[in-house]
Amino acid sequence: MVVRKLSGLQKDVLRLYRDCLRAVHKKPEESRPRFYAFARREFERNLDIKRTDVKAIEYLLRIGRRRMEQYTSPNVRDIGAV
Repeated sequence: MVVRKLSGLQKDVLRLYRDCLRAVHKKPEESRPRFYAFARREFERNLDIKRTDVKAIEYLLRIGRRRMEQYTSPNVRDIGAV
């Protein structure tokens, strides 16, 4: 079994995804499934981006971090159906 090393960008993407999942657990229990589904959907939506498209990945990482900052605010208790 060959294990491929992850690039720095791949590690950043995985770190953001894990941070999003951790942030979901700080939300009220009744809204967690919607936050989890939203995070998963956003990452799945961009699965077709090639690993070599560094600019697009960096751009999406910046957007993802900004969104996570917004959604981790204690004032945000639920996320609408998207």
